[in-house]
Amino acid sequence: MTDKPTRRDLMKPVQLLGLAFIAAVFAGVVTLTTMGAFQARPAEEIQRALVVGAIAAGVTFIVVLVSVALLLLAVDPSQVAKQVDRPLLVPSDDENADADGDTRPADDTEAPRA
Repeated sequence: MTDKPTRRDLMKPVQLLGLAFIAAVFAGVVTLTTMGAFQARPAEEIQRALVVGAIAAGVTFIVVLVSVALLLLAVDPSQVAKQVDRPLLVPSDDENADADGDTRPADDTEAPRA
């Protein structure tokens, strides 16, 4: 049986910073390209493109980092060291689970609502 990675192995801070950095570089390059920084233009326009590209890269870095950090807060701390061996959004294999993943007892008798 192969060793499956735990969630803790999947959520390393260096990898999250790397993801934010890659997104920031992508946003900066796209901004520089669209503003014409790689074309023959006057120095003022290239300097303006560099400044706007750096701002776009910085904003993208911060937004991605904060977004990923907030998404990590949704992880249950008791489940961090647990092995993940099934898809997370698929309902569990309980026999009482209905199609929506709602687990109610089979003999649930509710009074009709008026």
